[in-house]
Amino acid sequence: MRAMELQAIGGPLRHVEREVPRPGPGELLIEISACGVCRTDLHIIDGDIRDHLPVVPGHEIVGRIVEKGPDTPGVSIGDRVGVPWLGRTCGQCRYCRAGQENLCDDPLFTGFNRNGGFASHCIANTAFCFSIPGQFSDAEATPLLCAGLIGYRSLRLAGNPRRLGLYGFGAAAHILTQVALWQGREVYAFTRPGDTDGQTFARALGCVWAGGSDQAAPQELDAAIIFAPVGALVPLALRAVHKGGRLVCGGIHMSDIPAFPYADLWGERALLSVANLTRADGEEFLRIAAEIPVETRTHDFPLEQANEAVAAVRAGALQGAAVLIPPS
Repeated sequence: MRAMELQAIGGPLRHVEREVPRPGPGELLIEISACGVCRTDLHIIDGDIRDHLPVVPGHEIVGRIVEKGPDTPGVSIGDRVGVPWLGRTCGQCRYCRAGQENLCDDPLFTGFNRNGGFASHCIANTAFCFSIPGQFSDAEATPLLCAGLIGYRSLRLAGNPRRLGLYGFGAAAHILTQVALWQGREVYAFTRPGDTDGQTFARALGCVWAGGSDQAAPQELDAAIIFAPVGALVPLALRAVHKGGRLVCGGIHMSDIPAFPYADLWGERALLSVANLTRADGEEFLRIAAEIPVETRTHDFPLEQANEAVAAVRAGALQGAAVLIPPS
């Protein structure tokens, strides 16, 4: 198998060749067709979140089952599946028992503490794979598996807003905008200051307003979601949300939040974070994405150009999602 491996924090991904792994009990061997590049992959590369190295990043994986280990009911060789960030949970801790497997005390995360999808093959737990709706191509489906899933969970935690603000308009926001509009909401897009291309893209998707994150919202918002990993946006977004509204931080990592006056939070505003996903989130979201249907904008890169794809995501140079395509 071929892979692009992270060997040192902050270093480039290195092309490596390894023996194809064999699946164990409850596991599948997946031949990867496409893998999205997510903001979380940048946090792993930069060391913002850390586990063992070396590791193969990537957790928006679409591929086909080529080998099954023992105890893998309900799937067949050749089935197309999606492999998300949450790769396994313990099933025993207080959170798993309470139906909050996204908060598991002893999880495995794809592309973080288990090798992921910047590769030609990967191992995945059967119970944590998703069936991909047929109308999505392999590349189109990849951003649904994290950008879409986390965006959807963030929207659920935001309550039932009529006016929704999205701060950071990348892969997650361009999917969530379509979901929110389908639900009858108004969407206000906040991009990097001066990103006129991103603002044009947001308006083309149906946002009622788009501007820089340094601009005030033209209307009080019922809720806002921050996808950009920028803590300084929290006070700005809180001031845009009316009393009783919610602000959801949708990323796994964010720079420090600066001090802000209590008055910005007062009035029963709520500030909360989203952690990971549950399998129920994924199944519900993928049904909705197929029903709408969501249209994802993707930019394909050969697997060997993973460093270029990562750089493009880091620079915010893409309208939509970067996707790595392994050699056939």
